[in-house]
Amino acid sequence: MPGAQGDVDLTSERIKAFSDGVLAIIITIMVLELKAPHGEDFADLAQVGPTFLAYVLSFLYVAIYWNNHHHLFSAVEKVNGAVLWANIHLLFWLSLLPFASAWASDTHFARIPVALYGCVLLASALAYSVLVIVLLRAQESESLLHRAIGNDFKGKISIVLYVFGIFGAFFDPWIGGLFYVLVAAIWLIPDQRIEKQLKEA
Repeated sequence: MPGAQGDVDLTSERIKAFSDGVLAIIITIMVLELKAPHGEDFADLAQVGPTFLAYVLSFLYVAIYWNNHHHLFSAVEKVNGAVLWANIHLLFWLSLLPFASAWASDTHFARIPVALYGCVLLASALAYSVLVIVLLRAQESESLLHRAIGNDFKGKISIVLYVFGIFGAFFDPWIGGLFYVLVAAIWLIPDQRIEKQLKEA
């Protein structure tokens, strides 16, 4: 029915618009944690180094999620109530990034704060996986999204690396940090699956 399809498109656009707004607020909160040093020397600037490092990594993660969320919904044809809640679930965990990032930087990357940061990243990754599963169930079996997602190797390996990072953080916070950076680096490589399917559609 044309009317029903219009409602679906409108709902999908509203999901993207709402998600964009939430992610923009998350970035704004994180950047507000960057306080200018009181002195005028490089030594004073170095004092905000941990906060800046945490901000860069967290900003990168938000950018990665925004990019993938945008591509994901570009291939969506149908949405339902489960999709709405799965999307809210993802945004909830991402909204905790400023808190986890601030605690990690304020403690100069102590073990428990870095492990908690990893837990937020892991929960966000799991929430994104749930969103993908719910979206796939809402689409037809031969839909564009089904063809584009495939086995989602990057999503699965990311979850494994987050777990290693969380446990590694209890031995040495920098080990945990290396795993978190590694996952971000993996996702910096453009994922062409959905774009390829959109071009072929």
